[in-house]
Amino acid sequence: MNFVSSKRKPRGVAGFDFRISIFALLLTGCGAPGEPVPPSPPVPIAISDLAARQSGDGVELVFTLPAKSVSGEKLTAAPAVEIVRGAWKPNGTPDSKSFRVVYTIPGALVSNYLVAGQVRFTDPIPPSETKAHPGTTYAYRIRTRLSKKRASADSNVVTAGVFPVPQPISSVQYQVTETAVNLTWPVPTQTSGGDPLANLSGYRIYRGEIASQTAASAGADLPYTHWISPLTLLGPSADNHYRDTQFEFGKTFVYVVRSVVSADGGEIESGNSEPVTLTPLDTFPPASPQGLVAAVLAGATPSTFLVDLSWSINLETDLAGYRVYRSALEGARGQLVTPDLLPVPAFRDSSVAPGHRYWYTVTAVDRVGNESAPSAPVAVDIAQPPP
Repeated sequence: MNFVSSKRKPRGVAGFDFRISIFALLLTGCGAPGEPVPPSPPVPIAISDLAARQSGDGVELVFTLPAKSVSGEKLTAAPAVEIVRGAWKPNGTPDSKSFRVVYTIPGALVSNYLVAGQVRFTDPIPPSETKAHPGTTYAYRIRTRLSKKRASADSNVVTAGVFPVPQPISSVQYQVTETAVNLTWPVPTQTSGGDPLANLSGYRIYRGEIASQTAASAGADLPYTHWISPLTLLGPSADNHYRDTQFEFGKTFVYVVRSVVSADGGEIESGNSEPVTLTPLDTFPPASPQGLVAAVLAGATPSTFLVDLSWSINLETDLAGYRVYRSALEGARGQLVTPDLLPVPAFRDSSVAPGHRYWYTVTAVDRVGNESAPSAPVAVDIAQPPP
């Protein structure tokens, strides 16, 4: 009799169980799905264009922020910047053990130091240290990071020697004229460390442009100033005064002056003077028109007359036009007979009456509305027609 025992598994079941066990083992080895793991923050590429130079009582570092990660991805946020300073060995090599992070610029604040697409940061060196050890060489390197765990590789290493510089100029006076902004300042007599100043070679004048609404806070902290045009060298001066003839009325400018000294075969600038913020306004009227002449001509109908006036053209580049005034009393300006500005130096007055004497004057007006003093008057007699 053929039958299947109740303790015996059907054919194929054992193989099926074996396959389930192997599948479970594979799952255990690979790790079962769990909570999603956030992607690792990108690591910025290393900075390669770090440069350094002395700027006043400090070392100015200039570099370009990385735009990509080491894997080639575009960075979507500015990384934090770590400024690392160290010593320089007598044999001309960096002392790697001396490097320490001296400043960290959070990513959210890096934009405050951007000038023309590059970061400019000054590491201040105490004047007392420069006075005690003039010419000390400082070494720098920089790294950036988007997370606390992983930073970029170090930048190139740069060095800068730091020497005593003049104390910053405390006050700069200015006077606005029609053709220039005139700056003057006191001559510095001491270094920032308090020693007598002996090697002053001149000055350099810088100017930047800002929005007028930020003028009140511009002098408080220049690195945090929002520039339309950053501080740019206007020119040098051998003496303690300078004429800026390239300004424009109505724009808001910030001026700073730096003293220059000779050191280590080159020239070094002091720190910025106290900034001067000003908006030059055009309050200067054109010159009075010259050469006013008048002629009485016959009018379009019998017994009517008109007065033909002409004068020399003004040479101001911002001239907007002219106004003509007529008075029945000598020495008085009288009434305006040209409601609109005249674009040319000529006018015909057809509203005169026979038998009257009139005195005419002309003024010039610029584009902001400044009006000149009147020209010399010219008198005109309108004849009475015969009866």
